[in-house]
Amino acid sequence: MGMRFLERISAEAENVVQRLREGMEAGVLSFPLTSFQEDGSLDLESYRTYLTAQVATAPGALFPACGTGEFSALNEDEYRAVIEVAVTAADGRLPVVAGIGYGWAQALRFARIAEEAGADALLVMPHYLVAAPQDGLVEQLRRIAAGTRLPLIAYQRGQVVLTADSVRRIAQIPSVIGLKDGHSDLDRLQRLTIAAPDGFLFFNGASTAEIQARAYATVGVPAYSSAVHAFAPEIAGAFFTALRDGDDTAVDTLLRDFYIPLVELRDRVPGYAVSLVKAAARLRGLPVGPVRAPLTDPCPADLAALEHILDTGLDLVGVRRRHTA
Repeated sequence: MGMRFLERISAEAENVVQRLREGMEAGVLSFPLTSFQEDGSLDLESYRTYLTAQVATAPGALFPACGTGEFSALNEDEYRAVIEVAVTAADGRLPVVAGIGYGWAQALRFARIAEEAGADALLVMPHYLVAAPQDGLVEQLRRIAAGTRLPLIAYQRGQVVLTADSVRRIAQIPSVIGLKDGHSDLDRLQRLTIAAPDGFLFFNGASTAEIQARAYATVGVPAYSSAVHAFAPEIAGAFFTALRDGDDTAVDTLLRDFYIPLVELRDRVPGYAVSLVKAAARLRGLPVGPVRAPLTDPCPADLAALEHILDTGLDLVGVRRRHTA
C-alpha cells in the first residue's frame, strides 16, 4: 500500500515527502511570524533578520505565511514578498511550505505566487466561512491540486473535519501528501491514520501542540508544529529532545511550569494564539512588530504575565533573556 502511494505522486512530491519526513524526525516545524511596522505596513528587512535566526536553529521545515504568520492579513503582493524572503533564507537547507487558503479559486492565486517564489509545497488552510459536505471538502483539494504543480498538505481545523473515507479519497489525489490536524480528536485521528496509505504524512497542528504531543504520538502522529519555536527555539528544542528521548521528568516540568501557564493565558482572549507569540518574540528583542487587525496585542497585565512565563521557561532550559526596553 505504501508503494502504491509513492507511485501515485510525482518524483518532485516524493522528494518533498522524504525531506519533510527527515525534518520531522530531526526537529520541530517552524511557523514563523510575519514582521510588521508600527503603522501596520510589512517590514521585509526585519522579517529577513528574523527568518535568518529561525533557520539558524535548524527546524525540520519552514512554514511561512500560515496561521502564526497572519496569512489572512496579507495581500497578494505582500504574500509574494514573504514567501520569496523565506525561500532565500532557507537556501535549500530545509523545505519551505507556504500557506494558502480561502476558496479554491483564491487559494490557487496564492498557490501560483508561491510556485513562482520557489516554495516546495503548500499547506491548504481551512476555507472561508461556509460549512461544507465531505464531497465538497475533497473537491476543494482536487481543484487546487489541478491548478498547481506543488505538493499539498491539507489542514483540518475549524469547519474542515474529514472522515476516514475522505482521507482515503484525498490520498488518491496525486499531489496531496499529508494532513495537518488541529481538532485533537484522537479517536477520529486514529481512524484517519489507519485509513491513509503507508507513507502519507500526518502532523499535529493543535494550538500549542506540545501540550498534546505525547497523546498524538500514541496514535502515530509524532510530528508537530511549534508556535513556541517562533519566539523561544531554545524551549521548543529542549521539549522536542526530551520528548524524543523519553525524558518524562523534563517533559512534565516544561509542561507544568511553562506550556500550561502559557495556554491558560492564551485562552483568555480570542486571537492570543498569535498575538501572545508575537508579544513574546518582542520580549526577546526579535524584530516582528505588532499584529494586524482583527488581532490585538496583549493588554499590559497579560503582557506582564507573559513575561513571567517566558522567563520561567528560559530559566528551565538555562537561558537568560535579554530584557528589552
